[in-house]
Amino acid sequence: MSLMSTYNSANSSKHEPRQDAFLNGVPLYSAHQVQLLDARALQQMNAQGYELMEQAGEAAFMALLSEWPSVRQLIVLSGKGNNGGDGFVVARLAKQHEIDVQLVLSCDERELTGTAEIAAQDTFAEGIEVIGANQVKWPQPQEGCVIIDALLGTGLKQDITGDLLTLIDQVNQSGLPVLSIDVPSGINSTTGALQGAAIHATTTISMIAYKQGLFTGAGPVFSGQVRLAPLSVDKKLVQAEAPSSHLVNWQHAQKKPLFAARQLDAHKGHFGHVIIIGGDHGFGGAISLATGAALKSGVGLVSVATRNEHVPAILSRYPEAMVHGVSSGQDLQPLLERADVIAIGPGLGQSYWGEQLLQQVMALNTPVLLDADALNILAKGRIKHNLAQRISVITPHPGEAARLLGSDTVKLQADRFSAAKQLSNLYESCVVLKGVGSLICTGDKVSICSDGNPGMASGGMGDVLSGISASLLAQQTAQQPEITSTQLHDLVCSAVCLHSAAADEAAKEGQAGMLASDVVNGLKQLLK
Repeated sequence: MSLMSTYNSANSSKHEPRQDAFLNGVPLYSAHQVQLLDARALQQMNAQGYELMEQAGEAAFMALLSEWPSVRQLIVLSGKGNNGGDGFVVARLAKQHEIDVQLVLSCDERELTGTAEIAAQDTFAEGIEVIGANQVKWPQPQEGCVIIDALLGTGLKQDITGDLLTLIDQVNQSGLPVLSIDVPSGINSTTGALQGAAIHATTTISMIAYKQGLFTGAGPVFSGQVRLAPLSVDKKLVQAEAPSSHLVNWQHAQKKPLFAARQLDAHKGHFGHVIIIGGDHGFGGAISLATGAALKSGVGLVSVATRNEHVPAILSRYPEAMVHGVSSGQDLQPLLERADVIAIGPGLGQSYWGEQLLQQVMALNTPVLLDADALNILAKGRIKHNLAQRISVITPHPGEAARLLGSDTVKLQADRFSAAKQLSNLYESCVVLKGVGSLICTGDKVSICSDGNPGMASGGMGDVLSGISASLLAQQTAQQPEITSTQLHDLVCSAVCLHSAAADEAAKEGQAGMLASDVVNGLKQLLK
């Protein structure tokens, strides 16, 4: 997963952003918001656009020297927009520092206008030759050669095709390190969607503010390490613009009051009672994992309602749980009355048995978490839900989310932010849209989890998240039955980050072959 750092061109330093400096996490913005900030900054400074463009180019050049101090050759890819103008500035500075430069222009010189044209003229005055995209001499991967990606920036509105697609393929096949300015060309900086193809950056330097699309969907896949160059834009100007989302991680989340030290006279009743429902024939592993995750993340009591055949196995693994075999909704009803929180879905299946159990859950107002087949049953529309009348969390992966919205996965992944907000408003719930850069959405409030790794692409990981989320929710509601939407959002962020951070710890022994049970076993250590 991409790590963020900030970059200050004034003193050539870089450091990790202080997550604790922001109450809700690191602020993220849409491309449109950053364009507005750019315009307001120029107005406040009474400056022309070229002044900020020179600052951006200088910041990118300093980041280049910081990241690759032995650089001897640059291939600068510039487009016709302001992003291309930043590239021209980098090329000029490189030439002045006696670095060999190939300046590749993806458009006709006559298409250059405004500040990009001014930057081009200053660069051409240094005697730098401009070549076309089909004239690039791609060196063998070696120390000392870096590609600067200044092709498209944040203004991309359609999929990449034609000669530009060919050029991007050549960049990715070159094996050379890449510094992308603002956003890897081909990534939508607002949604994180891949628009046909994109450059695989080693490092991306985001100007003025962090763009939210760099941290979810295809964004983290192509962005590499993400750095920030705030330029000379007034901090108060940026702070006055409400972020479109926030980036959170476990380091930030564990500072919440939920993780305060336990009182000396605490007992199990202080930490809530979760009932986990699921495990149809052949799916006992899912509910077993959810049970373990709930227990290991601190809840006081865990009840389990599952098929009779799974009871001995779950009790053998987790004797601390109260495991009940249920054959119908009628069997489930008395168990539900004892719980502070209900989690339903892990291994539930979509048979009549699962529908009966979900029907019983929907007859109550107890706080509820819905995952997996509980969501698939809900999407069929045969069971009416009352999620608006209760505290509710839903945790779909993109396929389940698409079914809930009557859409398809491709359309959903094209704008994960919009999809998460639609789900939250439609089902009046806190939504976790899983995937790279999982989104947590409550109404219009959106957070992105920056923890996690590809080792999580294995069966049972979602069941573990369900157990953790239900456990933390039970601990909160046991102490405060009425919680606000903001408190719910923060709590679910904590659950998602805890889950992903435990996976990062497990991945230290290798991502391939990492199991969901490895994540369960790492929870206690993180909760210290």
